[in-house]
Amino acid sequence: MSKGSEPAPAQRVCAAGRWWVLALLSLAIAGSYYEYDAIAPVAGFLRVERGFSQEQIGMLNAVFSLPNIALALLGGVLIDRLGPARVAVWTAALCLLGAILTAVGVPYEVMMLGRLIFGVAEEALFIALLAGLAQWFAGGATALAMALFFSFARIGSYAADTSPDWGEFIYRHGWQPPLSLAAVLTGASFVAALLYGLIDRRARAAGRLAPARAHAERFRIADLVRFDLSYWYILALNVLFAAVFFPFRSTFAIEYFQDAKGLTLRQAGLANSWVFFAAIFATPLFGYLADRFGRRSLMMMIATLTMPLVFLILGTTDWSLWISTALMGVSFSVVPAVIWPATAMLVEPRRLGTALGLINMLQNLLLAASNLAAGWLADWGHAGAAHPQGYDPMLWYFGLLSLVAFASVALLWQRESGPRGHGLETLRTLTPLSK
Repeated sequence: MSKGSEPAPAQRVCAAGRWWVLALLSLAIAGSYYEYDAIAPVAGFLRVERGFSQEQIGMLNAVFSLPNIALALLGGVLIDRLGPARVAVWTAALCLLGAILTAVGVPYEVMMLGRLIFGVAEEALFIALLAGLAQWFAGGATALAMALFFSFARIGSYAADTSPDWGEFIYRHGWQPPLSLAAVLTGASFVAALLYGLIDRRARAAGRLAPARAHAERFRIADLVRFDLSYWYILALNVLFAAVFFPFRSTFAIEYFQDAKGLTLRQAGLANSWVFFAAIFATPLFGYLADRFGRRSLMMMIATLTMPLVFLILGTTDWSLWISTALMGVSFSVVPAVIWPATAMLVEPRRLGTALGLINMLQNLLLAASNLAAGWLADWGHAGAAHPQGYDPMLWYFGLLSLVAFASVALLWQRESGPRGHGLETLRTLTPLSK
């Protein structure tokens, strides 16, 4: 895709229609994110009422990620072959099946099968929704649209995390009603995906979008090495950023805040949650700024630089925890708001599904490896409340990984600022939308 390229006339869509599509895609992703995070709030019930071990509970989430190391790329290839809308409908239906089996949950093997089906389908659903969004917003406002999309995803996660509070009457009846609610919300996700599929099919039949099979080609492994160098820089940033942020914030942060910073469980959870809560509102702002002013690589470079600063502050100072929380919140708001629409600018539309699938495949691989590495370093350092210095090797690991991520986005900025750029640093000419 050349610098300043515009979508073909067949890609021009109704201005009002694309925002309806965004609303449906956002509802679809919010429901699936709620289902993914629905296990943690009922973990205590599963131990007391069902007699599950910690290992069995952990497996309910582990079984979600492991298959996607191999299957995420396949999902991306199918999206390029069949179109994102069709894949979104199929995978949303499988997500609903997985959520229902999880809510039935008896015996344990049925619950784990449900999580397996949901996990495999949800990853492909996520990629399909992103690819569909890129197609419908090819004429402009891509970053803002994707930022709003991710904000709704965060709302889904935040709602699941806080469900024991606002849904306290549901939790009075044990483990099954909360998981049944999650299945209902996954059903709403399926309905949204189905409506999106119908709208997308009509738009293609009317010529407002290119036919789904217009550019379908047989996939070859050799095609992967033909992506532009800028794509590989942004892939490295995407994978490394995820390997730092999610293992720390979602796995180790609360325990670290308690042992090393002297916080109570409630205080640690609150400090951790504000990163995600702030992203609900800040992500669309940064998406709008990217659409309004360009400078996408520069924005990602500045945001990524805050990550090693976070671990330097945590490991070497006694500064208020809110300083590091704010810095990480800025990074988590900027990078997702810019990186996905920037990826769509670096890849030909006919190969976008494959490109996103490759990113998600490597993300799942490095997420698993990073969680294991960080946990091993914490054990090696004998980390705990009696020895908080034992967390230092883990902090160094995350800090050094953050620096590598910063180096990758600095190389991206250098390339995109030159004559071989794809328009990441400029305001691209937007195609007028048909009325």
